[in-house]
Amino acid sequence: MTLEILTPEKKVYSGNVYGVQLPGITGLFEVLDKHAPMVTALTKGNLKILVDKSTVENYTIQAGFVEILNNKATVLVEGATI
Repeated sequence: MTLEILTPEKKVYSGNVYGVQLPGITGLFEVLDKHAPMVTALTKGNLKILVDKSTVENYTIQAGFVEILNNKATVLVEGATI
């Protein structure tokens, strides 16, 4: 699936990934390949990118939203740092 992490200033991440773990407002959740469409709010916390089954990248994000549609996850947040 494709993942994009966007802030008001720039595109922080863009690429094909195995999955992503996100800090939802009611707790952590994970999105994998071919996930059903959804839109949900995110809270400040750790976003974990599952690049493949053995490689992980972590970002600290501020509050925002994620949209899952057509095997693409678009994360819109106020800020993101490695």
